[in-house]
Amino acid sequence: MRSMMGGRVLQAVAIARQAVENSCQCVHTNGRLGEPIPGAVGRCRVSFRLAAYALCVTDGRVLLARHESPRGGTTWSLPGGGVEHAEDPFDAVIREVAEETGYDAVVERLLGVDSRVIPAAEAWSGREHQNIGIFYQVRITGGALRPEPDGDVVESVWTPIPAVAQLRRSALVDVGLALARTRPATGHVPPVPAGGLIQH
Repeated sequence: MRSMMGGRVLQAVAIARQAVENSCQCVHTNGRLGEPIPGAVGRCRVSFRLAAYALCVTDGRVLLARHESPRGGTTWSLPGGGVEHAEDPFDAVIREVAEETGYDAVVERLLGVDSRVIPAAEAWSGREHQNIGIFYQVRITGGALRPEPDGDVVESVWTPIPAVAQLRRSALVDVGLALARTRPATGHVPPVPAGGLIQH
């Protein structure tokens, strides 16, 4: 199952990424804030990030991670983050859950893929940014909640799903919950626009 899920996703992402690179030399990013990878700056001011996110729901509660930005401000998001070079997103999501929350996890199923372009005027990096997020349903198997060591996740909390709407959160939370709720065969749900409590 892992090979089939991971292989299809990697193939689709590779095709999309190559299309972007063929049209323009881009700034590739790996961090949550869209910081460029050293030496990857090309001719245009565009950045690209591939990330994997964990959707874990139990007893009507979803696991959320609270990020504190170095620039100030708090945003809730799903556990997850950038896929490292040559890393399978399947492995990346398990690694990110462990790093950010302290939990051990296993992937239960691939939920879908979200692609969004953040205009330069709204992106933290100041350049147009495309984020491709791969969403997995995961199950916690062990470990204990803790803040992220040397990271920007200050706490992770099991949050009642109805309470999510009152949080200042990343649009990724709403995308993940929609994918889990509707289980679309296409792995795609309508975009969640940023605004109000919903952030990019």
